[in-house]
Amino acid sequence: MFAKPFRVKSNTAIKGSDRRKLKADISAAFPSLSADELSELIPNKEELTVVKIYAHKGDAVTLYVLHKNPQFFELEKHIYPTVYALWRYPALLPTFKTWLPVLQKMIGGADLMLPGVVVPPSGVPDVKRGDCCAVTLVNNRAPVAVGTAAVSSAEMHSSGMKGKGVCVLHTYMDNLWAFGDKSGPPSLPEVDSEGQRVNEEEYEEEEEEEEVEETEENCVEDEQNSGETATDQLCSGAGELSLAEQEEENGQKGNEEIEEDQEDQKSPQEIMDALLVQCFLHALKSKVKKSDLPLLTSTFLRIHMFSCCPSGKQLDIKKSSYKKLSKFLQSMQQQHNLIRVKELTKGVESIVEVDWKNPELRFFRVPEEVDGEVAEAPHGGEGETLYRPPEITTLHSVTARLEPLFLDENKRKGTILQPAEVRRIVTEYVKKNELVNENNKNYVTINPTLCDCLLEKSEYQEVEFLKWDDLFSRTLGRMQECYQLMIPGQRPIIKKGHIEPIDISVASRGSNKKVTFYTLSLFTPSCSFHSLRFTVTAAICSTYFSTLAYGNLLFNTRH
Repeated sequence: MFAKPFRVKSNTAIKGSDRRKLKADISAAFPSLSADELSELIPNKEELTVVKIYAHKGDAVTLYVLHKNPQFFELEKHIYPTVYALWRYPALLPTFKTWLPVLQKMIGGADLMLPGVVVPPSGVPDVKRGDCCAVTLVNNRAPVAVGTAAVSSAEMHSSGMKGKGVCVLHTYMDNLWAFGDKSGPPSLPEVDSEGQRVNEEEYEEEEEEEEVEETEENCVEDEQNSGETATDQLCSGAGELSLAEQEEENGQKGNEEIEEDQEDQKSPQEIMDALLVQCFLHALKSKVKKSDLPLLTSTFLRIHMFSCCPSGKQLDIKKSSYKKLSKFLQSMQQQHNLIRVKELTKGVESIVEVDWKNPELRFFRVPEEVDGEVAEAPHGGEGETLYRPPEITTLHSVTARLEPLFLDENKRKGTILQPAEVRRIVTEYVKKNELVNENNKNYVTINPTLCDCLLEKSEYQEVEFLKWDDLFSRTLGRMQECYQLMIPGQRPIIKKGHIEPIDISVASRGSNKKVTFYTLSLFTPSCSFHSLRFTVTAAICSTYFSTLAYGNLLFNTRH
């Protein structure tokens, strides 16, 4: 179905009522899902979008997308999981096993034929005609295709495993898969079973038990099971420091270096290694969720690790002993068993697994951010705080002409609104008055109120419908533009009109003197701070003064 490109009709955030209905439908379609698993697939608070598409044959399909990956798709009122959802819960559907060359045929649009099915000793799964099922490859339990059973299990046996077995709807590497982050299937090894499939939770428990056994064997090989726990505690107490303890010790030594330049100095590489480990553990413990996996290593560094770097410090892998992110993550995997990194696509590595129960991660304490250390003035200065840039928000004020459009929300003339709130009010007004065009829902019918508020006099007799985008743009265009300036430590400042940009101009003074003017008074609460900053950074003379004509503060910088 998705072997060829499809056309996107709409992409909107799901409503609360639709989210609850979707969870109920998925729970009814897949009763094997527990409440916790259902909440992970369809979380209550995270953003979930509904994408309506048209397949290349004209079929209308609805996609439910979470974290940019489609989790389910709905076709003819039947809900099917995508490979992204099945990689998280591989035991969700009954599966048929086949060989790798068959996958290439299915990606091209072919169905799974029964001669290509690998029949295990326990036999094919028990399915009825039309039941949703998945297809896996030999030696990997991760599903690579989703479809419906062409015949029942009894008919498969009676036909001698000949004919069509699964009508394939969606496969790994098709256009629906490409609509997500294009990650590859995880490596889920085959599990020895006695006629039963081991679900994902049991598989994870087995892995944890194996890791515990390996740790216990490294400490004392011949101890009895009853004494293993106590022995492990003694070994860990007498052995090397954990990553968390090393990080804490390194951080303390780093502080001592600043205070005592002559005592017990460490190399810059060791300091950067400690900072790298701290940011790594901090990111895993407070930033990364299980639902984020698999996670690109580059994304993990750029989004998560950099944001965990303490104030006043800069994370630079090239200054560490590892030099490259891949070597650092390989060390975290091989020496500490914290993560598992895999190359899902050629040349692109992803974190596919995190050991949340690892002692290094469990006992790591997230450091408290102390901004005051960075803000202290050197040499006992004036004690000015660290400058933080202001936040500027575009706002709009209701005018007298548009007041009838906002009366239902009790928004009178002069009320200041954000653009998103304006769109919401206009949308509710259109739906409440049933102004959406029945023939084409992209258009809105103009009623007398919209006519008076949004149309020019020359358009009264000509324009009967407006597109949604045109409706919003006209509404915002006829409102008074304002802006809000949020300066840290001060109350919000709201002003009407366009915000004045920073103006930089160079003028000549005397025969060979150049001065540069900066209009910065609107954006900073402390002009002396910027004057000092210019002086120190550029080694120039900087003064400031006000101009009553323009109401701005100008920096006069003599070169």
